[in-house]
Amino acid sequence: MEFKIAVIGLGYVGLPLAVEFSKKYNVIGFDINKTRVSELNKGIDETLEVTEEDLKSVLNKEKIGLKITDNKEDLANCNIYIVTVPTPVDINNRPLLTPLIKSSQTIGEFLKVEDIVIYESTVYPGVTEDVCAPILEEVSGLTFNKDFTCGYSPERINPGDKKHTITKIKKVTSGSTPKTAEIVNNLYSSIITAGTHLAPSIKIAEAAKVIENAQRDINIAFVNELAKIFNKLDIDTQAVLEAASTKWNFLPFKPGLVGGHCIGVDPYYLAQKAQEVGYHPEIILAGRRLNDSMGEFVASDFVKLMLNKGIEVKNAKVLMLGITFKENCPDIRNTKAIDVYKALKGFNMDVDVYDPWADTKEVKEEYNISLVSDITHKYDGVIHVVSHNEFNKLDLAKFKKEKAVIYDVKGTLNVSIIDKRL
Repeated sequence: MEFKIAVIGLGYVGLPLAVEFSKKYNVIGFDINKTRVSELNKGIDETLEVTEEDLKSVLNKEKIGLKITDNKEDLANCNIYIVTVPTPVDINNRPLLTPLIKSSQTIGEFLKVEDIVIYESTVYPGVTEDVCAPILEEVSGLTFNKDFTCGYSPERINPGDKKHTITKIKKVTSGSTPKTAEIVNNLYSSIITAGTHLAPSIKIAEAAKVIENAQRDINIAFVNELAKIFNKLDIDTQAVLEAASTKWNFLPFKPGLVGGHCIGVDPYYLAQKAQEVGYHPEIILAGRRLNDSMGEFVASDFVKLMLNKGIEVKNAKVLMLGITFKENCPDIRNTKAIDVYKALKGFNMDVDVYDPWADTKEVKEEYNISLVSDITHKYDGVIHVVSHNEFNKLDLAKFKKEKAVIYDVKGTLNVSIIDKRL
């Protein structure tokens, strides 16, 4: 089988995948965002997951290479379709499958006999075969597992991580038939140097993905709860964890804000499916509730420090360092830094947000926050929310008033310059 691959969705997951596949195969990269497509065709990746040099090296080659397009007609001659669109939750934290459904409808228009559709988006067990496959059948007029088949290979991209890149992360693969499972596994094996793990079924692969981040979420929730307890006991949580970590089997999780498009979302997918089959998940949802409460906790703790120093909270000038969901990454999706910002504003503070990684226009459109491009004021308080490398080089003493509070959420600043760390 000669592969002609289409990657649907060119974000943090789809673009690196398309680039890697296009080093060996003919690849169509499809995205509905015309601006994104235009930028990528110029070699510009605003997610910073792919370098301009790497992207331009595979663009628009004669045979093996990558064609990036927003014209769905370019999908017509492909025989492998890989879906890498986001799977967010709605305002009530219910799974929002709309991007997945629309992608399946688009693929269905061009689906042919013997084609394979592989999903990488995070879902609850059953979505590929029970939700997506029927859509493909309906639009194409073909029969699932007779005329066409599906695979599932969950994405494991870690945005901003330049060490654990796509080819260096072991890939779970699966297929709706034994033959398809073998084809999907061999396809990914051809680019993933870390190797693959062929799961027994699509549902098992889907479940494996959704529990990866749920497990991290619960472990972080535990240390976040410890932070709240030790805060009341006036004990330094980070120092406690450093001491406990000297035991070989202690898990090295740290307290903090838990957002992003994976850890802050995936547990709700598993919880939704559990509730559909009549089980109310207790630990999973409890962990999510606790982690969702941390933004307000951090802001309140910060305010207490200010009050203890005799600083007038109302109209206080505060500098917030960071708005992205994690360090050294421009991704602002589902960032919990916004919870800290909103809580501080709720205390009627005047808050400046500085983040050299975030896109100013995107932050303004998404959160109605105007980022400061430079730090020019002196502040009553500085709150370190995201541990970008640049922040560790700042001389914070230059930006603080005499009685100002410096609060370190991430625990990465020099302890000699801070008043408290989470």
